[in-house]
Amino acid sequence: MSEGITKRLSFLDRYLTLWIFLAMFIGVGIGYVYPGVKDVINLFQVDTTNIPIAIGLILMMYPPLAKVKYEELGQVFRNVKVLALSLIQNWVIGPILMFLLAIFFLSGHQEYMVGVILIGLARCIAMVIVWNDLAGGDREYAAGLVAFNSIFQVLFFSVYAYVFITVFPTWLGLAGTAVDVTMRQIAESVFIYLGIPFLAGMISHFGLIKLKGKTWYETKFIPRISPITLFALLFTIVVMFSLKGSTIVKIPLDVLRIAVPLLIYFVVMFLVSFFLSKMAGADYPKAATLSFTAASNNFELAIAVAVAVFTIESGEAFAAVIGPLVEVPVMIGLVNVALFFKRKYFAKPAGAVSSPS
Repeated sequence: MSEGITKRLSFLDRYLTLWIFLAMFIGVGIGYVYPGVKDVINLFQVDTTNIPIAIGLILMMYPPLAKVKYEELGQVFRNVKVLALSLIQNWVIGPILMFLLAIFFLSGHQEYMVGVILIGLARCIAMVIVWNDLAGGDREYAAGLVAFNSIFQVLFFSVYAYVFITVFPTWLGLAGTAVDVTMRQIAESVFIYLGIPFLAGMISHFGLIKLKGKTWYETKFIPRISPITLFALLFTIVVMFSLKGSTIVKIPLDVLRIAVPLLIYFVVMFLVSFFLSKMAGADYPKAATLSFTAASNNFELAIAVAVAVFTIESGEAFAAVIGPLVEVPVMIGLVNVALFFKRKYFAKPAGAVSSPS
């Protein structure tokens, strides 16, 4: 990893947990001290869309999608084994595991349960690039899988959300937890919060590379827009927590209640995915990439859908916001776990001679 990347990560991404805590604290403080701020923010509400929050969420999604190397999608599609394994991890094991954990821990708290299920359905397309870099994963495969997940989410997220939120709970006898949300509502949210930045990222990638060149795009443009994700995320968290400031002060244990299934999910998904990747014969860089891709989640999209469909003040949105609070420190810890696995299971045997470069 280059020194420049290390410095950027140490200042922005490595301390993201701290920034999120500060944003939550500031938001709660504003909402608790100035309860009238809620009415001011709601003046910018159009149907279920809050304009400032919508702008923040779209800006949050744009930089990661502008970083995707869309022309490298073919590399992922050519490797059928890796693609199939990633599909199973991301779109079968992950959603089902989070659904079961949400049912087990939060079936008595319908809104929180739905919010956690949404997190499980929103597969990673953003911060996984950071964790993958820190762990020494395969950057090209990470870019390809991120692009693939982006396309898959645009096409199928609304179907998944409808099935897992409205249909599956009733199959388990939890009729009271079924949520009346249509595929059209979720599809509109996905288009606004994922489709718009997805198109903007693709246009930026191909248009600016053609206009200014790949070197300029990757060394000048991308570093300049990368901090937008962090600032937009923190802005969104401040606004959302200011709307629920007085409520959060009264329900601190609810944060812990939501955090428990999320913690279990991230750790189990990472370990299972790493094991499956190694069993499939993947080398360390690809195993790390597959594992972080499977274990990470697109909490930006989960927040966006929860806000748009269930309103900004809902329990679903509150649960979605807890996602990055739990995911960031856990993923930093799992980077160290991945590096331990590299030393223990992928180290060259004693006496092995490296081939000349």
